[in-house]
Amino acid sequence: MIVIEEQNDLLKVHVYGEFTLSDFREFETAVGDELQEYDHVNALFDLTNMERFSVDVVLEELKFNKQHARDYRRIAVVTDNQWHAWLGWLAGAFVDAEVQQFDNEQGATAWLDAA
Repeated sequence: MIVIEEQNDLLKVHVYGEFTLSDFREFETAVGDELQEYDHVNALFDLTNMERFSVDVVLEELKFNKQHARDYRRIAVVTDNQWHAWLGWLAGAFVDAEVQQFDNEQGATAWLDAA
């Protein structure tokens, strides 16, 4: 399950339990909505409560990021799990954006606000 908060050009995405393809589709819609109003999107992915993800999410994320490679400015990934951090890095490899990992949302938000 995901919860998305929209704050100007920032999308805060909180993932709880399993991150499914339908959750990712909700994120895709939110990005599309933001791009109607802003040239670039900043994103914060809080994965601290994510338990697992489905493989189809990874494949869809790679495809989506390739299509929107220049639409992100900064992406912050909040996690203490190295596998989740690695996935954040992998996704960031396909976008023209700064990607950073954080241990807490406060640090991530401060970094995004400094852009």
